[in-house]
Amino acid sequence: MSSSVISYGNYINGQWTEPESGRYAPSTNPANTADVVGHLALSTEADVSRAVEAAQAAQKAWRKLSGPARGEYLFKAAAILERRLEEVARTMTREMGKTLPEAKGETARGIAILKYYAGEGMRQIGDVIPSTDSDALMFTTRVPLGVVGVISPWNFPVAIPVWKIAPALIYGNTVVWKPAQETGVTAALIAECFAEAGLPAGVLNMLLGSGSVVGNAIVQHHGVNGITFTGSNAVGKQVGAAALARGAKYQLEMGGKNPIIIAADADLDLAVEATISGGIRSTGQKCTATSRVIIEKPVYEAFREKLLDKIKSIKIGDGLQPDTWLGPCANENQLNTVLSYIEKGKAEGAELIYGGYRPEGQGLESGYFIVPAVFDKVDSKMSIAQEEIFGPVLALIEAADLEEAIRLANDIEFGLSASIYTRNIGNFLKFIEEVDAGLVRINAETAGVELQAPFGGMKNSSSHSREQGRAAIEFFTSIKTVFVKG
Repeated sequence: MSSSVISYGNYINGQWTEPESGRYAPSTNPANTADVVGHLALSTEADVSRAVEAAQAAQKAWRKLSGPARGEYLFKAAAILERRLEEVARTMTREMGKTLPEAKGETARGIAILKYYAGEGMRQIGDVIPSTDSDALMFTTRVPLGVVGVISPWNFPVAIPVWKIAPALIYGNTVVWKPAQETGVTAALIAECFAEAGLPAGVLNMLLGSGSVVGNAIVQHHGVNGITFTGSNAVGKQVGAAALARGAKYQLEMGGKNPIIIAADADLDLAVEATISGGIRSTGQKCTATSRVIIEKPVYEAFREKLLDKIKSIKIGDGLQPDTWLGPCANENQLNTVLSYIEKGKAEGAELIYGGYRPEGQGLESGYFIVPAVFDKVDSKMSIAQEEIFGPVLALIEAADLEEAIRLANDIEFGLSASIYTRNIGNFLKFIEEVDAGLVRINAETAGVELQAPFGGMKNSSSHSREQGRAAIEFFTSIKTVFVKG
């Protein structure tokens, strides 16, 4: 190992520790694979057991703290993360490729989430309910689950784990967190912020390593009372089945194949901006990214030409460079997945009208870069219109009218996010009523949700619970109904 590159172990019971295996793996920059960001622990099941035991030991005292007292730790962590914003954002960009402005925005969002949930410690956690017995008092309160396993992805390495960890902690749970190995250095910096905030030992534990070893061990461990997971559908279904088999509570946020409808009366310039921002920014690596562009026939050709004119101006490069708009895919596997879907789209008869290849040029030769792809003449049953690609690929689909456009929007197994561009109030009211999506956006891109609002999908995008905002209390607590008679 290079002496100038830091090695990151696990954070267990308030201490940074070596993994039982003694093994580490490099985390490299997807914009320049020769740049090693850090060396990350490869943990074992024994490490997971130690972390769960620490969380169990800490849970009773943590639970007994008042909500406002727990909130103070989150306020402190927010202040520390705010102080380290530049460092965390630059590390994120080096480790997973998104541009520095995007990384700064995400880190700022993490700070806001911590502050929001710190304030949740002051809110009510129950209700008084009228009893049929006039001499009795009946009320509800909420209690923590106990130990919560958090399994988070690489595409939002600050915001997603924070929006899981913060509510878990404020409602009195302790946490065992397994971040994506691809962004393990960024995760370690977040853990450092909690540690510096003085969080009691064992309240938050972080384990680095592979999902097949560490993630599976967390899911299977009988000391873990609840599991919150964001990731692929295939892995999510395995997590849900394993949790169900042993009676643990689980929450799954998984894939999306999100449509944007361009109605015949839409402002095409605004719709193009939203399609590119929602579908291509962050290299399309968002669960809410636009991937299906459903256009009413009267404006199909005009919209397509405006889209092509705009997309050609995108600057591809290292996310740390100030003029870069689009960074690389986060890793080689993701790049290969995107390239394979582009080939599949061509093979199934769609017409590739722009991009879809690896760019050449100075500074691009050592990274996982790809020119955004636009497909024309896409049928709704094609793979590129049905399956999540998680990359900068847009599939243009023609619809005769709004009725057909909504039918096409719903013609998938997913139901995470959906958007429409229209000036007609009747159009968007019909869309709100009929589209199958947990997040519905009118004259706005499919990507993005405010932190105080519930977030989650329908159909195979989710286990039908909601994250963020006040809705988070539903997963991270259980209701206790109390009947008191003197």
